[in-house]
Amino acid sequence: MRYDSIGAGYANQRIADQRWERQIHAALGAASTVINVGAGTGNYEPTDRFVVALEPSSAMLAQRTRGVAVNGVAEALPFPDGSFGVALAALTVHHWASQARGLAELRRVADRQVVTVFEQLIAHKFWLVDYFPEVLTQQVEINAPTPESLAKHLNVVDVQTLFVPQDMTDGVAAAYWQRPERYLLPEVQQSASLFALMPDDARRRGTERLRADLADGTWNERYGYLLNETQIDAGYRLVLAEN
Repeated sequence: MRYDSIGAGYANQRIADQRWERQIHAALGAASTVINVGAGTGNYEPTDRFVVALEPSSAMLAQRTRGVAVNGVAEALPFPDGSFGVALAALTVHHWASQARGLAELRRVADRQVVTVFEQLIAHKFWLVDYFPEVLTQQVEINAPTPESLAKHLNVVDVQTLFVPQDMTDGVAAAYWQRPERYLLPEVQQSASLFALMPDDARRRGTERLRADLADGTWNERYGYLLNETQIDAGYRLVLAEN
């Protein structure tokens, strides 16, 4: 289980952003019961209703501080049909062994599904990829789900953009688009699968290139225009579906 090795300290860096949280909770609607599949440490779980978190990684489960948590995988949810009002899957589908089986399971246990993914055509243009091009060859990126691919398995009714604000608190891959120096920190790299799944030599090489470009002003010359922005579209999407 890859997150048993790369998930240490995840809870300290992946703090739910309140703006994403409001948008995701609105998408969950009025359902009184929620299953959070691939729940990690519990980001974006509502606290005003009954939630069951399902997570395969013991390292992630150990960092949880609230709620009912079950060890398991998306492809074989240990619950009867229609057990929940809504199923949540936040930035997890790209890690599943079988996206098709996992998405079918979401439909089986809940009448509605709320899934966050990223649009590769947008995400792969993010400036960080210029320093770490090896990310484009990672299997989780090559087979990353999109709203279009989800629609092959779910009855998608809405797709919303999850903009990344300049002070994003959740350390997703694009969180520090305006704070590039943070990508040099080991704890930031450890909590993002983009870095954690990369070969050590590629990660070191990209880190040193970024460090040098920040020091001599090259980064600012290339990407300084971003300092005038308050948020960007880095490709993150909120997909709403219903049976």
